[in-house]
Amino acid sequence: MMDDPKILEVFRRYRGNPIITTKDLPYGANSVFNAGATKVGDEIYLLMRVEDRRGISHLTLARSKDGITNWRIDERPTLMPEPREHPEEIWGIEDPRITYVEELGQWVIAYTAYSVGGPLVALATTEDFRTFKRLGPVMPPEDKDAALFPVRFNGRWAMIHRPVPGPYVAGAHIWISFSPDLKHWGDHRILLKARRGGWWDANKIGLSPPPLRTDQGWLILYHGVRTTASGCIYRLGLALLDLEDPRRVLARSDRWVFAPEAEYERFGDVDKVVFPCGWILEGDTVRLYYGGADTCIAMATASLKELLEWLHEHNLYREREQ
Repeated sequence: MMDDPKILEVFRRYRGNPIITTKDLPYGANSVFNAGATKVGDEIYLLMRVEDRRGISHLTLARSKDGITNWRIDERPTLMPEPREHPEEIWGIEDPRITYVEELGQWVIAYTAYSVGGPLVALATTEDFRTFKRLGPVMPPEDKDAALFPVRFNGRWAMIHRPVPGPYVAGAHIWISFSPDLKHWGDHRILLKARRGGWWDANKIGLSPPPLRTDQGWLILYHGVRTTASGCIYRLGLALLDLEDPRRVLARSDRWVFAPEAEYERFGDVDKVVFPCGWILEGDTVRLYYGGADTCIAMATASLKELLEWLHEHNLYREREQ
């Protein structure tokens, strides 16, 4: 069946992309990308990954009334690695996903800490994006692409993450784990498997922004990495999880919904990458903030209604809906 181009353009790029580059930073850096996003009052906050000219990443806050222009960026890094107290951060902190947890009255930030043993998942909390309380590592290396759900399930917190298996195991899949206290995690299980063969999401997948609650379920945007003769391509697909039991996958797209096409997505420090760490829902509008080619920050918008319709139209498990 031929693709309908109107359906394919579910996400619409902001014409002024990229919205933030290193030229907008108040200090020198190599690149800025992969920002977590949240709304605080009437402002949109981006907690941006900034890579310095040593190759070490830290996080810096940007704020905007309209979420597109006039960004007010902290004069100095907002959250720096602290390898003396937290040796797991010796080679930087990266790719934050922000979840506001109403029960705690705080934002919980899941981020990648780059340790000597490899990248791992760490958590931190904040009430104001000025002071942060590190909870430390919660998953051992190699693990990344983590985000917390905003509510408990049967008294336990749930987190999606992506461990990488040893060299003798095929495929890097998306997992879900549970915790009574945000520190000790267990009941680990695969949530979404990377496909094999020629699929766009074969062999390696990972969560992009945190799960988004909708009336139909938890909407998941994930990236698939396809290795080609000219390198890797990072594209995005959708999935839907049950509201009461997020271990149940209700839908998963059979094709990508967003891919690197614009010049700022195809050429940079890492070519052919669209990598979102944050999205915000305002009414029916989803604002997606993503890194372009590991070099800049861009934005695209979509209708939540259209996203869900597209997912059901291209659902691998359509027979379940019959």
